[in-house]
Amino acid sequence: MAASTVELLNKGMKCLTDHMGVVEAERFISVIIRERFDYTKWQREYFDAKKPEEISREAAEFEKSHPYAGDAVRF
Repeated sequence: MAASTVELLNKGMKCLTDHMGVVEAERFISVIIRERFDYTKWQREYFDAKKPEEISREAAEFEKSHPYAGDAVRF
């Protein structure tokens, strides 16, 4: 079942504030709004600049440093 817009915003804010703190989360949001940030375009440019081997290595490093510990985190 898809989350409502309010639920989605609440989860996003919780994630941002849990990992960045309130001040940095607010700053992040203001930059996104001010710069008219296009996440899809940024992601495409970011990954197009990487070789598949580099993406694979980074993914393996992330998996090693963030091992799966059971159920997904629920917000």
